[in-house]
Amino acid sequence: MTRPTAEIGVFGGSGFYNFLDDVTTVAVHTPYGAPSAPLSIGTVDGRTVAFLPRHGVQHELPPHKVNYRANVWAMREVGVRRLIGPCAAGSLHPEVKPGEVVLMDQLVDRTWGRSDTFFDGGVVGHVSFADPYCPDLRSALSASASGAGFGVHEQGTVVVIQGPRFSTRAESAWYRSAGWEVINMTQYPEAYLARELGLCYAGLALITDYDTGLEGVDGIEPVTMDRVFEVLAENVERTRSLLFSAIPGLASSPSCSCAAALSSGPLGA
Repeated sequence: MTRPTAEIGVFGGSGFYNFLDDVTTVAVHTPYGAPSAPLSIGTVDGRTVAFLPRHGVQHELPPHKVNYRANVWAMREVGVRRLIGPCAAGSLHPEVKPGEVVLMDQLVDRTWGRSDTFFDGGVVGHVSFADPYCPDLRSALSASASGAGFGVHEQGTVVVIQGPRFSTRAESAWYRSAGWEVINMTQYPEAYLARELGLCYAGLALITDYDTGLEGVDGIEPVTMDRVFEVLAENVERTRSLLFSAIPGLASSPSCSCAAALSSGPLGA
């Protein structure tokens, strides 16, 4: 039996465990072990799409235990060339509000110990990561985000922390003083691994809370997990609507240079 393929991939973040309704479930075996879950492959307005919840179907995997290499490899194994990574994120500034989305254009890695490359021996390579996110995908998501009812920030830097703990007040103040907008635990190495495989990748940050240290500013209340999950629940359907709107409009052939990484990537020229 021929295995189903997909041209576009979507990773589900916290609170986002289902995307497509009529799907074929595909178990993919990778050189890096099992991905977080089997892939669900279906269609969105005639475009084939693969969906994978990065934390597992029951959110059993904390951010530092996600097998990012297996997840990204599995997507490419079924044919995906464009990858969208919605994720929950905290805001580092009062003007970036819960319930809004940030189309991230830069990334700062503060994780440690994660398997973050396919160049893990035998072949040596160095892939440019100056601009971590695909401009084509960011543009498509931007055009659909307002239509889905989101307040939209067209750009922003995400600082990716190790987790599962949240930041101390001193750490949060440090990140804020650097001018970074949002904080998250999963964008690295997911975005970079996509680049090594020559995939277009865009991260879509759904703001769930204000990071610690903003309490008392303009009436901001200390974050609670109950409130985080409340915001996620309120916005899952809007996130699905955003993606259902953006995916059909993606050009059949990218005009970006993301795939150029393949010339020095682990799959060769």
